[in-house]
Amino acid sequence: MLSNIPFAAIASRTVQTVGEDGQVVVDTYGGFIGQFYEFGIASGLFPLLIFLGVGAMTDFGPLLANPKTLLLGAAAQFGIFVALLGTVALELLPGFSFVTGADGEPLADSILHVAGSIGIIGGADGPTAIFTTSRLAPEYLGPIAVAAYSYMALVPIIQPPIMRALTSVDERRIEMRQLRHVTKAERIAFPIVVLLLCILLLPSATPLVGMLMFGNLLRESLVTDRLSDTAQNALMNAVTIMLGLAVGSKMSADVFLNVTTLGILGLGLVAFSVGTGSGVLVAKLMNRLTPANPVNPLIGAAGVSAVPMAARVANRVGLEANADNYLLMHAMGPNVAGVIGSAVAAGVLLTLVPALAG
Repeated sequence: MLSNIPFAAIASRTVQTVGEDGQVVVDTYGGFIGQFYEFGIASGLFPLLIFLGVGAMTDFGPLLANPKTLLLGAAAQFGIFVALLGTVALELLPGFSFVTGADGEPLADSILHVAGSIGIIGGADGPTAIFTTSRLAPEYLGPIAVAAYSYMALVPIIQPPIMRALTSVDERRIEMRQLRHVTKAERIAFPIVVLLLCILLLPSATPLVGMLMFGNLLRESLVTDRLSDTAQNALMNAVTIMLGLAVGSKMSADVFLNVTTLGILGLGLVAFSVGTGSGVLVAKLMNRLTPANPVNPLIGAAGVSAVPMAARVANRVGLEANADNYLLMHAMGPNVAGVIGSAVAAGVLLTLVPALAG
């Protein structure tokens, strides 16, 4: 509503133009939501602060106790690349285009930029989707953000039918061994090691992964309790309010109410569904390869990074088949691995898309 009030210009933005003398002129007009967007979304600041808070709230203990669940978090990112290919395929349909508007005006730099932004919805991570889209296809930030957060909220509805369809009752009854104790040294070393690997192997993902790991180090070090508490609560809540308003500033009717938005919502659903299914199927493959220590395939669905909702759904579906089967902590392993996986996938897209499109 705030973005569409006539004449109020609440959601307008700061515009930079080049004057006749070649100097850049900054023309600031309109309202406060536009300033939130310019300050927090266009700069990429808000998603990074959200990742700081997520890191401070995340317990990587289940992942460290059972490292092979990292593969399940990686497998669930497969939906990102399916949606990317689907976006490119839709662009080939006559009369449908993500790149060119109905009036012939260009909407994005290339179809690969749009495809990368839509594909990241499959990671089920709102801040990652916003961070990636703001750099690849900011024109589609509104519908992509709505799709990402909508499917995160619909996890309890979308995932269970897919999980049941891909598993047997006996598989859903599998009880997993109790997780081993994770030492404090492991917990402190983990964020540092992950950050170093990210810097060396995928620098473009370092902003997201780095803030996630820094927030986790605040939590695990036990000497920065006040900072950890601030990151988890006060800072997280304040940034969430401003992030929601900033994303809302992109939801003006002329941008949001069109056929391409329906295409984005459909592709986002496909990406999320494929990510859920691929996590389950890889868990079943792991059981074939290592039958001595089976995992319950349901926890593979938690590899999408909707923390902790996806882990809770895996636990609930497991309890339906076996009332003594508590999968929550086991599912948190692939769940937090999915957070890392979606950030890594974003880094891959931010590196490859501009190179391929150029």
